[in-house]
Amino acid sequence: MKYLSFAFAAGLAVASLTTPATAADITGAGATFPFPVYSKWAEAYKKETNNGLNYQSIGSGGGIKQIQAKTVDFGATDAPMKGEDLEKNGLLQFPTVMGAVVPVVNIQGVQPGQLKLTGQVLADIFQGKIAKWNDPKIAQLNAGVNLPNANITPVYRSDSSGTTSVFTTYLSQVSDAWKSELGAGTTVNWPAGQGGKGNEGVAATVKQVPNSIGYVEYAYAKQNNIPHTLLQNKAGKYPQPEIKSFQAAAASANWSSAPGFGISLTNQAGDDAWPITNPTFILVYKTAEKPEQAAEVLKFFDWAYKSGDKLASDLDYVPLPDNVVEQVRTTWAKEIKNASGQPVYKN
Repeated sequence: MKYLSFAFAAGLAVASLTTPATAADITGAGATFPFPVYSKWAEAYKKETNNGLNYQSIGSGGGIKQIQAKTVDFGATDAPMKGEDLEKNGLLQFPTVMGAVVPVVNIQGVQPGQLKLTGQVLADIFQGKIAKWNDPKIAQLNAGVNLPNANITPVYRSDSSGTTSVFTTYLSQVSDAWKSELGAGTTVNWPAGQGGKGNEGVAATVKQVPNSIGYVEYAYAKQNNIPHTLLQNKAGKYPQPEIKSFQAAAASANWSSAPGFGISLTNQAGDDAWPITNPTFILVYKTAEKPEQAAEVLKFFDWAYKSGDKLASDLDYVPLPDNVVEQVRTTWAKEIKNASGQPVYKN
């Protein structure tokens, strides 16, 4: 498999960690969803120390495989691992930021946020049941929008993807046919369209293919100037994808309700809630074979929690609530240890 690799120098000595403040490179791999914010964090982190971060943006499935193979210091996934899988693999999981998945389109004359879709219509498009942009089911939602008599090309992730897991979880919640025929997962048997690798690949394909529709993390849509659609939420409203609507989706979240903070924020109640909001997660081993490297990983994310909120917000990610960050730090201190049973992190 050919991986797309991005290397950034980063680091900061944090007094609460037990290892000395020496320059050390760390490696991570996985989800493409958080890549924009991880890269910005790494650039800022570089200015405070000379440690290095090499993050491979290869998809959540690849990140899980690499941390299980112990070829990286941390894995990254948008689809949270289940409690039994975390336990079986000796892994600890924690969230970093929240973001959102948005449908994006390439339709001549259609501007960002102009086209409205319901979850059911979106599911029918990706199932190939709605094949033309001027289909009556789309047209009745979009009075005054010039919709072409053109075939729709759905664009999906060709790799094992947490973004796909989030997207198909949502489609399974809003469409009984999708749930029974395709279901949710990091990969599904797409019945129509063409694939792209990573959020990068889907974004690039949608930009290149007229009359296409894909799904990407919002930062990719914004940075690549790809028109996003509006999407009807559980309350029947059409909020814009933005910090306000992502925060609304997370407002009533119970982070302790699932092992490894592995909650879902899709299809949440609330007039302002964006319906495909999700956290993204990091995976590390509870028993660190390389405690110095494990400590460097925690230093990076500890810094991100303390100093990275504005960078995250600038990219339309939502920083975690303060109480969740403290829960994460408490979990680090309690559960991540070296071979002698000593904590790698002291809260």
